[in-house]
Amino acid sequence: MEKNKKKKKKGFNFPSAFSVLFIVLIFAAVLTYLIPAGMYSRLTYNEDHTFTITDQQGNETKVEATEKFLKENNISIPLESFENKSIKKPIAIPGSYEKIKENPQGLKDVILASIQGVEDSVDIIVFVLIIGGIVGLLNETGTFNAGMSALSKKTKGREFLMIVVVFALIALGGTTFGLAEETIALYPILLPIFIAAGYDAMVVIATIYLGSCVGTMFSTTNPFSVVIASNAAGISFTTGQIYRIIGLILTSILTLVYIGKYAKKVQKNPNLSIIAEDMPRIKNKFLEDYDSSQEEEFTTKKKITLIVFVLSFVIMIWGVSTKDRWFEEMSGIFLVSAIIIMFLSGLKEKKAVSTFMNGAADLVSVALIIGVARGINIILDNGFISDTLLYNATQIVSGMSGVVFSWVQMAIYSILGIFIPSSSGLAALSMPIMAPLADAVNVGRDVVVSAYNFGQGWMAYITPTGLVIATLEMVGVTYDKWFKWVIKLLLMTIVLSLVVLTIQVLV
Repeated sequence: MEKNKKKKKKGFNFPSAFSVLFIVLIFAAVLTYLIPAGMYSRLTYNEDHTFTITDQQGNETKVEATEKFLKENNISIPLESFENKSIKKPIAIPGSYEKIKENPQGLKDVILASIQGVEDSVDIIVFVLIIGGIVGLLNETGTFNAGMSALSKKTKGREFLMIVVVFALIALGGTTFGLAEETIALYPILLPIFIAAGYDAMVVIATIYLGSCVGTMFSTTNPFSVVIASNAAGISFTTGQIYRIIGLILTSILTLVYIGKYAKKVQKNPNLSIIAEDMPRIKNKFLEDYDSSQEEEFTTKKKITLIVFVLSFVIMIWGVSTKDRWFEEMSGIFLVSAIIIMFLSGLKEKKAVSTFMNGAADLVSVALIIGVARGINIILDNGFISDTLLYNATQIVSGMSGVVFSWVQMAIYSILGIFIPSSSGLAALSMPIMAPLADAVNVGRDVVVSAYNFGQGWMAYITPTGLVIATLEMVGVTYDKWFKWVIKLLLMTIVLSLVVLTIQVLV
């Protein structure tokens, strides 16, 4: 008897965040077999007014820190930039590149890299876990629910304004002081609010993550990118700033229009969401106890609790932007906030502590992903291939016209940004080498600084070695769906960046 039953096709399930990162980790290790190892000598400034030169074999030589020494070594950075600590990281010495003994990374290195990555990322991991603990406390006490009920009344009919305000504030933080990793703390807070307003989780990711990406991509006073890059290029960070401001405004408008069009569509018909099948699970996770039909009283105690939490962010931003604070201090701020919230919660000591611990446990996967992503960079660093890529890049751009030079520079920095995701590290390494090439093609060095910003910036939208995988894991969205959603916007952003670069070259 013939069976008419059709076999049900198994649909392809995109790998988890951990699997994606391990695939990239293995690919990075393969590259260390394919790309020759090489290094530039490094120059480090010391407090005793000397330079330390570290060669490819790790040998160190001390010399007096003088303008004459810098000039003799074709380093166009003023001595003052070292003395006032504008340049803190070791810089590459132009013309010092040498091939060195290959150090390909094998299976053992791949296994250990993820563990070493977690060790190296312990500061941000602790920060993430403390945030998770606080969110657990706020959910347990009903503070979030009461706050959402109050906010939904205020924003009724004006939900998109919330997107604009959040995006603008984050972009402002990105362009001025490099607000990026710190935004991880915002997802547990804003996700319930946005979802309760009728949006899906993709709108939340786009608003927060792209706000940070656009801000840092078009940095104006960000000390971790444009300031250190300009100093390393031997120019003022205000040179060419007007073009970056124009790019920031235009790209912000483009991004908000793109988000707004999608958000309106999803709000009108949730089935049109690109993550419609994931939203029940995400809602269950972030709005487990929220019932919009039952208004929870927003008591004085709950208001004070939220004020304490919000003040923690204010103090964090103030510390990062003006006092050179970093994750250790930020974690301390939120730990104090957690203790205060425990007292305000009215929960018994054991219940308060267990609630905090359970909240932290919810973000363990995010914390581990941050460590594994760092492991990719460890593989590339230990394989000594980043400098080789930089050296070969300098050969590519020789003799080009100004406009083509700027475009190729942006493409090069897009690639280098994958291998060296630290904006300050990439600036210190590459600018002493790349910036002088602008002189040879008769364009301003500020063009190289902008190409560095734009290239590394747009790649952050999708590069697995950056913050995007941890962000998606935090929310519960797979990488393939994010890529599908953002790719059109990314292409438009690249074109807009190339136009701004072209104007900067020609004007």
